[in-house]
Amino acid sequence: NYFQQPQDIKESDFCKFLEKYGRHSFLALSQVQPSFSAGDPILIYFDSSSVLSTLRQPVKMGASGLCVDGNPAGFLDSKSTSCTRIFANLSKSCITDPALDAASYYRDFTVLKVHALANPENQLVKVTAVAPPGAPHMKDNTCNNVVSEVIYEIEFSGTHGIQSVSVRFKVSNISENSGSSLQQRFTLHFWVSTRSLSHTLPRSGNPGYITGAPLLIANICQMSILRSEGDGSCSQFLRHTVQFGRNMRTGCKLRNCSYIQQKLYKAFQGMNRAEDLAITGSAHSTQAEDWTTILIQNCSVQAVNCTSCCMVPVTLEIQILWSKVGLLSNPQLAKLFVLSFLLQLLSTSRVPLTTVVTFTDMTEWPEPPRGQPQMHWKFPFDIFFPFKVALNLERSYRGDLAGYFLLILIMSSILCF
Repeated sequence: NYFQQPQDIKESDFCKFLEKYGRHSFLALSQVQPSFSAGDPILIYFDSSSVLSTLRQPVKMGASGLCVDGNPAGFLDSKSTSCTRIFANLSKSCITDPALDAASYYRDFTVLKVHALANPENQLVKVTAVAPPGAPHMKDNTCNNVVSEVIYEIEFSGTHGIQSVSVRFKVSNISENSGSSLQQRFTLHFWVSTRSLSHTLPRSGNPGYITGAPLLIANICQMSILRSEGDGSCSQFLRHTVQFGRNMRTGCKLRNCSYIQQKLYKAFQGMNRAEDLAITGSAHSTQAEDWTTILIQNCSVQAVNCTSCCMVPVTLEIQILWSKVGLLSNPQLAKLFVLSFLLQLLSTSRVPLTTVVTFTDMTEWPEPPRGQPQMHWKFPFDIFFPFKVALNLERSYRGDLAGYFLLILIMSSILCF
């Protein structure tokens, strides 16, 4: 036993050991960084009134489905709710009801990154409105620019909390002759921030790609393509992951031609534009030779002699040229990447978009190798020829000797008679 037996300290000995070993500590106490947990209410802060509140996601109540505005939105709780609002005096509610005004869903408040307000300067996130509509107003017994759908997109990063918040709206008009009711929809979608991801990328093979594994991209880890919402419209954040070796085809629709002209390429390529692609499934983010530049053929977006038309790219074609490299006994999959866009003249406010992914085998196989030369044992054409010659000589010699002997016998018999 190389360890000393620890000494037992009794209560009577505590003061003696305190005088001998006790010292002042200048180390600050460790502080636990507050963070959100799944399901926690999302906190918002009104700077003008210094009031701390929660972000609301209205839900319906009862058989009539009337809106209840007090329901708090939960962290990481991506869901959609809908409810109905009924107005007794539409002319008054159109101007005074904050539920109908888009500004009330993003203006005058900020969102807390974490579940505490210890350092307000670094913990508040401003809500960004995407193409915010104007304020509601009455015109010809109709309330215009009424919010019919609210979509929050919230970016979060683990224990670092919420990183950004954006909100989009859909508006409609309410006429007093239609019963003065409104169906509203509220959606919260959470997505993981890519800005805080480590340099270690998830592997899709080692080193060659595995069929069905995600394609690796340098700046967003995995390549993705368009994905549609429940109503068929294109989602800005929800994407389908491209899997190696599996051809795919997706489609969705975008509204508003002017918005399409500004955002269409981004809708095709996602939140972050893909520029580099991993050559193999075990590519390291710091090794430049493990990545190849994506060839992108962009098209100019322009109108052609038509006030209601716009020339927009409606198809993104992705070609992955791959080949097998390495030993024939253990070939690995590698590839080259090409993006191209196709243009089409459209005169509709809802533009259909299509994404196609195809994989092409570009492997150059070598000639089949020839086997090792085989040993073919073969006797000569007449291997016994020398023996035959010797045997023939012996037979001819014996035949001559017998002839001579017979001749001698005949001659001797004649001489005797």
